Amino acid sequence: MNDKEMSVYEHLGELRRRLIIVLVFFAAALVASFFFVDDVIIYLQRTAETKQLTMNAFRLTDPIKVYFQFAFVIAAVLTSPVLLYQIWAFVSPGLYEKERKVTLSYIPASIVLFLGGVSFAYFVLFPFVVRFMNQLAKQLGVQQMIGINEYFQFLLQLVLPFGVVFQLPIVVLFFTRLGLITPQFLVRVRKYAYLVLLIIAAIITPPDVLSQVIVMIPLTLLYEGSIWIAKIGYRKARSAAEQGDNE
Repeated sequence: MNDKEMSVYEHLGELRRRLIIVLVFFAAALVASFFFVDDVIIYLQRTAETKQLTMNAFRLTDPIKVYFQFAFVIAAVLTSPVLLYQIWAFVSPGLYEKERKVTLSYIPASIVLFLGGVSFAYFVLFPFVVRFMNQLAKQLGVQQMIGINEYFQFLLQLVLPFGVVFQLPIVVLFFTRLGLITPQFLVRVRKYAYLVLLIIAAIITPPDVLSQVIVMIPLTLLYEGSIWIAKIGYRKARSAAEQGDNE
C-alpha cells in the first residue's frame, strides 16, 4: 500500500481532477463521433433481416434524436477505457503492488467482454428477434411501418444489456479476490443461477424456444467460466493471504 496518507480534502481534489479528465475526453470523443456517426447509423439499419425495410420518421425530430443519441453512445463507449483507468488510478494507492497489477488487467478484459456481448447480441440474437417479429406480423396480416426512433431504441435496449451481462466473469473475480464469494458458493447455487439465467433469457427474447436456447448457451458458458475464474482468483487470494501472515 501507499504509505502516504491523504486528507479528505486531498481525496476530493484528486477525485475532481480525474472527473475533469474523463469529461474532457468524453467531450473530445463526442466531437469525433460526429464525423462517423451517420455511417454507424446507416450500417446498423442494414442487417440481413432489415435491409429490405424502409425506415420512417413519425416525428420531424426523430432523425436528429437518433443522430445525437448514437453520438452520445459512441462517445460513452470510447470514453469507457479512460473512465475505468481513472477509477483504478483513484483507488490504486490503497492497494498492494500485486493487487494493482491484477486490477489493472481487469480494464482490457472488461472492454473485450463488453464488445463480445454487444457483438453476440447484434450479430446473433438481433436477427432472430427481427425475423420472429416479421413472421408474426405476416401471420397476423399486419403491414409494418418501421420508425427509425423505435427501431434504434429497441436495438439499444436489446444489445447494450448484453455488454453488461458479459461482465459477469470480471465481477465474480473481483468479489472473489475481496473474499465476498467463493467458488464453492457459486457451485452450490448453480441450479438457482441457471433458473435466473433462464428467466433473463425468456425476458429479453421473443417467445421462441430457439432464440431462448441461443441466449442460454453463452449465459451458461459465462457462469461456468466465472466458476473456473473464481477458483483461480480464490487460490491466488489465499496464497497472498498466507504470504502476508508469514511476513
